[in-house]
Amino acid sequence: MKGTPRLDSVSTKCQRIAELARQMPQTALTSLSHHIDLDWLREAYRRTRKDGATGVDGQTAKDYEANLEANLQSLLNRAKSGTYLAPPVRRVHIPKGTGNQTRPIGIPTFEDKVLQRAVTMALEAVYEQDFKDSSYGFRPGRSAHQALQALWDQAMAMGGGWVVEVDIQKFFDSLDPGRLREMLDRRIRDGVIRRLIDKWLKAGVMEDGELRHPELGTPQGGVISPLLANVYLHHVLDVWFQEAQPHLQGRAFLIRYADDFVMGFSNEQDARTLYALLPKRFEEFGLKLHPDKTRLIRFRPPGPNRPDPESFDLLGFTHHWGRSLKGRWIIQRQTAASRLTRALQRVWEWCRRHRHDPVPQQCRALVQKLNGHYGYYGVTGNKRSLDTFLHQVQRTWRYWLNKRSQKPTFNWEAFGQFLKRHRLPTPIVVHSIYRRT
Repeated sequence: MKGTPRLDSVSTKCQRIAELARQMPQTALTSLSHHIDLDWLREAYRRTRKDGATGVDGQTAKDYEANLEANLQSLLNRAKSGTYLAPPVRRVHIPKGTGNQTRPIGIPTFEDKVLQRAVTMALEAVYEQDFKDSSYGFRPGRSAHQALQALWDQAMAMGGGWVVEVDIQKFFDSLDPGRLREMLDRRIRDGVIRRLIDKWLKAGVMEDGELRHPELGTPQGGVISPLLANVYLHHVLDVWFQEAQPHLQGRAFLIRYADDFVMGFSNEQDARTLYALLPKRFEEFGLKLHPDKTRLIRFRPPGPNRPDPESFDLLGFTHHWGRSLKGRWIIQRQTAASRLTRALQRVWEWCRRHRHDPVPQQCRALVQKLNGHYGYYGVTGNKRSLDTFLHQVQRTWRYWLNKRSQKPTFNWEAFGQFLKRHRLPTPIVVHSIYRRT
């Protein structure tokens, strides 16, 4: 059917690229863009989110789809001929944790997202052959929960040890485009693809009607940005850590999800050595570690003549030692306090804005929010945090329902009866350390 991507064709091309990359691990590939044709762009369009915010041109996915075939053909011609002009990203700020901190996000135009997706598909086929097993973020077939499981498995196998918890300051704003180009040179020298990446790196940022061209960084929020970030940290951290391991006295592991990572060590001296070297390594590539949030902690189970172990955060969870139902010391996880607070703030704000909506409609939305929360935070040992979240959601809903009129509608007894008619889901364990997929 016209306009339908031939998935077998695109899949076959990706496999060919991957096989070539596997066979030539030390070679820079010079001919990739010929794989990007109209079918490839149709598949890139299919994979692009259609409900995202619009870029600087205000064009929606529906607008673009109205003349899809002509738009994709024009995009292909401009990309291949070198006449494509990368538009600036529209910068917005979203809340970051608690307080007034925000994180800048760059929103490309819809057409730019499609082209970035097309190039990302080609680059993924190459770099998936190179990336290390310690890397989990924004990679096909990998997830945050796989990273959490790997952390649990390896730390438990070592019986704990020493953990280096790391926070990179403003990573996406500090990434050095010149060093990134050097890293890409080692694997990708296709002229069309490299020219497009350069255009995206130089496209600039539109904020409050003002166009700026930062010398450093890549806009967080672009389709290709996570892959470029992975390439950068692959060379800065993953390869460096792997090369250091044979020189260590004990066991060690690295778990990285995008720019969030921890390192674990069975030997204290190994931990202290790499902890001391880490800031210097990152400074070589223009990156800085947060002095207050980067730390070395002792992470062994409690025991006679041992100080109480510390805890650390990764991927929205606080990791700490606790007793299992059988009384053994195991690593447990609970929702990080900052993440729980942020989630509850969002529910509070939603209930405030929608308090006059029909009750069944409010209930459906809250059910969806609770199930989404359980879907991520529903891990073994985290039931208390999930119960707290449910209880606070119920309190918030009752508070704002009572604000619909000057006379309060529900005391707690009446609200309990109300919840029997408008049920909210109870917490469930979605990700079990004992049930592997």
